[in-house]
Amino acid sequence: MEALKKLFSKKEKIVVGLMSGTSADGIDAALVEIKGSGLKSKIKLKAFETYSYPKGYKTFLLKNSDNSNAKLEDISRLDFLVAGFFADAAKRIVRKGGLKLSQIDIIGSHGQTIQHLPLPVKIFGEKIRSTTQIGNISAIAKLTGVTTIGDFRSGDVAVGGTGAPLVPIFDYYQFLSSKKKRALLNIGGIANITILPKNCTINQVKAFDTGPGNMIIDGLMKIFFDKPFDKNGNIAASGKIIPSLLSSLMMQPYIWLSPPKSTGRETFGEELIKTIHKAFKKELKEDIIATVTEFTALSIYLSYLEFIQPKIKLDEIIVSGGGVHNKYLMEALQRYFGKTKVKPIDGKIPADAKEAVCFAMLANELISGNPTNMPSVTGAKKRTLLGTIALP
Repeated sequence: MEALKKLFSKKEKIVVGLMSGTSADGIDAALVEIKGSGLKSKIKLKAFETYSYPKGYKTFLLKNSDNSNAKLEDISRLDFLVAGFFADAAKRIVRKGGLKLSQIDIIGSHGQTIQHLPLPVKIFGEKIRSTTQIGNISAIAKLTGVTTIGDFRSGDVAVGGTGAPLVPIFDYYQFLSSKKKRALLNIGGIANITILPKNCTINQVKAFDTGPGNMIIDGLMKIFFDKPFDKNGNIAASGKIIPSLLSSLMMQPYIWLSPPKSTGRETFGEELIKTIHKAFKKELKEDIIATVTEFTALSIYLSYLEFIQPKIKLDEIIVSGGGVHNKYLMEALQRYFGKTKVKPIDGKIPADAKEAVCFAMLANELISGNPTNMPSVTGAKKRTLLGTIALP
């Protein structure tokens, strides 16, 4: 416990951030140096890498994220299997950064979401929201010998929030501008957007999941071409839009649901992908990929028109996540947003590293005693500390 007390008092920390998103393609691992906390925090990325999962793991995970196929015994085992993968990723990124595990102060782990149910359901007279991330943090702490912080979503859900998105606090701390009205758009499996008015307070930040990011594209690429994603958006660029498919996708109720809101593969995952495949199997594969990619861009833009533009007209949109590498998607976004500049994140944090760095920061914020949920984003009743600490 003395070591933990010493950790609480440290002003500068070396932190590992670990993230595996809804795409479940691998573990993003970031090694960062963090000085201070909150708006005064200064973050320096020392190393970043994405470590692939073993062949067949993604299929096994998605099977156990589907209510019709999941087995309780498999989920229990996955919790510790994922913890082992995350611990290995932490060890590898520390080596890549030229350090030893004994030099690491904390690990911040998002874990792997297998269920995210942000809409309240009444059970035994109680209204319940829920979210489940596997990748047991106690196991990570024991396997690495490093204090590990995870389970970031549950605290917000417990006080009436949707538990996501979590990245907006990072956006606020690192990208607040006195000159520009910014949006930070992250396109992972799911796409989420953070709105930062000039010189805004934390209560003026708005953010929400706009809908699918790469999830539908990746799922259909696997079915049609046995590839994990559409590299550079080349397949989409070779196809044409199928109007009937695009129209049917735009009828998805989530797109028109008012924020605060968050979503996941429960809405835009395997079930929807299978439905598209079955209903449009006579169409050219390239055309289907082009259409679902267009849908991702259009759903983001319509979210802007419906929920953002009436209150704020943006100067620029800064994009991160895997979707930033899809040229068709980026060009489609710029086409929709017109004079508002759409650009990849640059500078100190690479596009693919942002979320892993965010979870390193969230771990640091908990150790610093700072609440990191945002009621204006999640609908929570109050601000609260997020995360659970596991000792080695």
